[in-house]
Parts: sequence; structure tokens; C-alpha cells
Amino acid sequence: MAEGTKADSIHVHPKAVDANQHVVSYGSTASRDGQDPVDGGKDRISEEEPPAPADVVDKSKKGYFAYFLTKEFYIVLVLGQILALCITSTNTFSELLSTIGTSIPAFQSLFAYVLLNIVYTSYTIYRHGLKHWLGIIKSDGWKYIILAFCDVEGNYFIVLAYQYTTLMSAQLINFWAIVVVVIVSFLFLRVRYHWAQIIGILVAIGGMGILFGSDHITGGAQGAPSKGDQIKGDLFALLGATFYGLTNVAEEYLVSKRPMYEVLGQLGMYGMVIIGVQAAIFDRTSFQTAVWNGKVGGYLVGFTLCMFIFYSLAPILFRLASAAFFNISLLTSNFWGVIIGINVFKYSVHWMYPIAFVCIMLGQGIYYLGRRVLGEARKPWLGANQEKGIQGVGTAKQKIATVSVTGDEARAGGGNDNAV
Repeated sequence: MAEGTKADSIHVHPKAVDANQHVVSYGSTASRDGQDPVDGGKDRISEEEPPAPADVVDKSKKGYFAYFLTKEFYIVLVLGQILALCITSTNTFSELLSTIGTSIPAFQSLFAYVLLNIVYTSYTIYRHGLKHWLGIIKSDGWKYIILAFCDVEGNYFIVLAYQYTTLMSAQLINFWAIVVVVIVSFLFLRVRYHWAQIIGILVAIGGMGILFGSDHITGGAQGAPSKGDQIKGDLFALLGATFYGLTNVAEEYLVSKRPMYEVLGQLGMYGMVIIGVQAAIFDRTSFQTAVWNGKVGGYLVGFTLCMFIFYSLAPILFRLASAAFFNISLLTSNFWGVIIGINVFKYSVHWMYPIAFVCIMLGQGIYYLGRRVLGEARKPWLGANQEKGIQGVGTAKQKIATVSVTGDEARAGGGNDNAV
């Protein structure tokens, strides 16, 4: 994906080297026709290591606001809010189902995984053939099983939490996912956070704290559950947020190396199996006592479609930004949840809610202070020129290849396999 105006005109051309000339890196010299470079002054050849294409692109704009001058910054902001609205919609459908007596956490999420599997696994087989798809299962299946398990349990416990707590309380606990993401990314993916990123995260969490404080001042939503159930629901939400954090880091890693449709297809396939078994074990009683009518069917369809859109767009944000920014963006789902709650659940809202929303968005802006042109799309685990990653939609490797065509692609890595 080629972005930026100034960066688009940058081309890195390695210097031509004579067939008889041997070049030694980092400014060292070599002789031509066996001459000693010390004796043959005019034959001395000096060759400096050319700058890495990724560095050329990354430094094409200067200053603390360099990333703000790229269209990727605005794409990640808008995409983050679309995802926040999707997650708010799924949470709303979950609470609506729970309110009318249909609480089937595992079965409710089953259809989303089935839809992901049908769409993206079919496309993977179409693109690469059945043999290649079977090879993916054999070589990388265990990675996708772990991803699917964490994702399924995250969905399960978040949905389960709505039996015992309110929409706002469950969403406020989600900040814990940010903590999990930062710790896991730091320890396992070698991500090192800039001071502005840390301040941005704290400001965004501070905005969420204002939401929590205003909810406490107003006494919470009407018809709030008992204190014991509230604690149980909050614990379920906390456990779900932990699984979500692990899922986000794992998915960011996988989509940086593999096509998005492959990752989503594998997630859907294994997730469908895991959630199906879980539903058969834990949801049998709930399934029998649940209310079934046209309204329930509509809520399930809405939940499934919102989940499908959410899963389809999230990998793009993981590539353009990071799992940390992804979760910061979702903090605004608390605000959108309140907007929906005012009309659907008749919540009373304190005047501090708009202030909280502004703080969260401000935190997202601060997060990218000092970032260069490639932003967080340049992943530390993929190498200096992202040579270990895939070239596809939203990746830094795609932008490097677009604005810095060298002809041999040695710097940016070999080929893109026509990947998405």
C-alpha cells in the first residue's frame, strides 16, 4: 500500500559494481586486477554500504509530527473507530439476548467462526490449491490452534460476563487487555515503546478512568445486578480481556508473516471446532431454557455480521499499527456503548463522558508523536527491511517496495507471492 507524497518519489539505486571489483562492506576497500590498494592510489576503490530502503522511506519526513503527515495515520484512526463501533454492536446484541432470557455464550459465537471458515478457507484453497492448504495445516496448524483457542475463550467469557454485569462495567474491564498486550509484546516480540507511546496509553486509560468515575457517580445503569453477580461478571470480563490480549499479539505476529485470508480462514476453522465442542458441553442447559423467537434470530444475525466485519478489518489495523494501538482504539467503544445504552437500555449518563472520549482520542494522537513515516507498520521482529515478513495490504514491506524499487528486491525481501 503506497502512501505519502514525498516518499513516493524516493528511489534507492545500489551503485553498479564492476565484475572484477570486489567490494567490502562498511567503507573497506578492495583491489582491481590483484593490485594492493595501498600501492595503487588511483585504483583504490571505496564503497560505502548504501542506506537501507526502509530507513530511506522512514526518514523521508522529519520532526515529531512526521507520521501525522501520512494518510496512514488517519486511516488507523478511522479504522480503529469502525472496529470500536463493531465491538460495541456485538456487546449490545449480547446484552439484548441476555435481557430477554437467551444467554448461550458459546453457541452465540459459533456462527461467526462458521462464516469466517466458509469465506476465508474457501478463498485460501482457491488461491493456493488443496495441497498447499493441507501443507499449512501440517506445518503451522499448532500456531493457529493456539490463536483460535485464545480467541474463542475471550469471546466466551466476555459474552458470559453479560449474564452477571452491565454493558459499561464489562467494557471498562477491557483496559486490562492493553496491559497484557504491552507486556507480551515487550517480552516476546522485542517491541520497545517510545516515551510518547507510554504517555499516550496512560492518557487513554485516564480517559477510561473518567468513564468509570462518572459511572460510579451516577450509581451505574438502571437495573444493575447484585453485588455478588457484579463481581462474578467483572471476573469473567477480566479473564476474557486477558485472552483477548494474547489473541491480539498472536494475530499481529501471524498477519505480519502470512496472508490475511489464510490467518482468518485458519482462525475460523479451528475456532468453529473449539467453540462447537464447548457449546455442546456448557450450553446444553442454557440452550433448552433459552427464549427462541424472531427477535432472538435477528439479534444473532446482527451479532454474527458485526463479528465478521470486525474480524475482517482487524488484521489491517494490526499491520498498519499494532496490537497496543488496536486496544487503545477499542477504549472508545465504552463511549459508543453509552450512546447506544442511552437509547436502548435507558442509561443515565454523566457530563464527564464526552471529556473521557476526548481524552482517549487525545491519547491516540500522543501515542504517535515522534513516529516516522512507516509508524508501527515496521515490525521489529521482521528485520531491518521487513525481509522476514509478507508484502501485502497495510504492511511496511509493501510501502517500501512501492516507493523504493531496486530491481533485485534484495533489500526488501524476495517477492510478495501476490499476497494479501
